[in-house]
Amino acid sequence: MIEETMSDATARMDKAVEAAKEDFATVRTGRANPSLFSKVIVNYYGSPTPLQQLASFQNPEARTLLITPFDRSALSEIEKALRDSDLGANPSNDGNVIRVVLPELTEERRKEYVKLVRGKAEDAKIQIRNIRRKAKDGIDKAVKDGDAGEDEGARAEKDLDARTKSHTDTIDDMLKRKETELLEV
Repeated sequence: MIEETMSDATARMDKAVEAAKEDFATVRTGRANPSLFSKVIVNYYGSPTPLQQLASFQNPEARTLLITPFDRSALSEIEKALRDSDLGANPSNDGNVIRVVLPELTEERRKEYVKLVRGKAEDAKIQIRNIRRKAKDGIDKAVKDGDAGEDEGARAEKDLDARTKSHTDTIDDMLKRKETELLEV
């Protein structure tokens, strides 16, 4: 019972760290890269569709991205979705591809992105702490019901705390790397 709770908590914490990593990738740094557009949703024939499923990406220059739709009829909808996104991108459409030139990051914009990344990191840590609390409740219930001894419950709780700290430290490390990446001129 306790091993099952622990393995479930660890797997869920790993997923939370992975989700945080994906969220960090969507925050723009000095270079244009396709992962910036992973959260852009396009209204494709009335259904919301991720941009990654509708087009291919090329990166000819550091701040330029070429987006080639698989279906040319979606060109205007993709362009509209890019304009409405919070990336600060100004897409231009030549009838075949959409060229997105990302503006140079100002110091003020970089600081906004750092705040945004810190918020995403805190959300991930809150998620991990919630997973810990739920697992601890499971351990306490197992001890109370007599499925596990008190010593086993105490060891499991220490192990759970260590796993929680490991995962939050991983998020802190990712945050530090992303902050230095954002503040690098």
